[in-house]
Amino acid sequence: MKIILLGAPGSGKGTQAALVSEQLKVAHISTGDIFRDNIQRKTPIGLKIKSIIDGGDLCPDELTIEIVKQRLSEPDCKNGYLLDGFPRNIAQAVALDEFAVPDKVIELAIPLYKIERRITGRRSCAKCKNSFHIDFIGDRKDCPNCGGELFIREDDNPTSVKERLAVYKAQTEPLIEYYESQGKLFPIDADCSIEKVFDAIVKVLK
Repeated sequence: MKIILLGAPGSGKGTQAALVSEQLKVAHISTGDIFRDNIQRKTPIGLKIKSIIDGGDLCPDELTIEIVKQRLSEPDCKNGYLLDGFPRNIAQAVALDEFAVPDKVIELAIPLYKIERRITGRRSCAKCKNSFHIDFIGDRKDCPNCGGELFIREDDNPTSVKERLAVYKAQTEPLIEYYESQGKLFPIDADCSIEKVFDAIVKVLK
């Protein structure tokens, strides 16, 4: 099955993607993870992305599409995929329809005004890449999943969050109507526990 998880930053896409990927045994493709991995390994694409980001710009659609297309051509995606963070706009969605048409789009719906608290309290694991919230883990510095070091992402601050939500509203929200018109959109109330959101997603995908 080919699935897209759609939602604002902080809506829980990464957390749910990991759970759904394990349940369905499909590859979890996070564009953010791909970017960070390439930057860390200093690949040619990674160096190009770093130069763009350091210059204060977003990664252009052409480069993002190229990276995702290449990733989806790998053997672990032959039985399907779960995309997290792509597409981010209509142009990317149109491109995806040309090389890997999605079956279902799960929208993790949550009021944007509740997002800021979620993001600024988020802690990410450097080892297993999972995310946790201080409401549940307190001030611990080690990952409750694997023991790796927890860190605060550079863009998880109030100013950056407001900017990211503005970008989401302008560029990504139109995807809701795009996929709704195709009959592929399935909204899920994401303003509840991780378990309840996951159960709702599984019901949609069965």
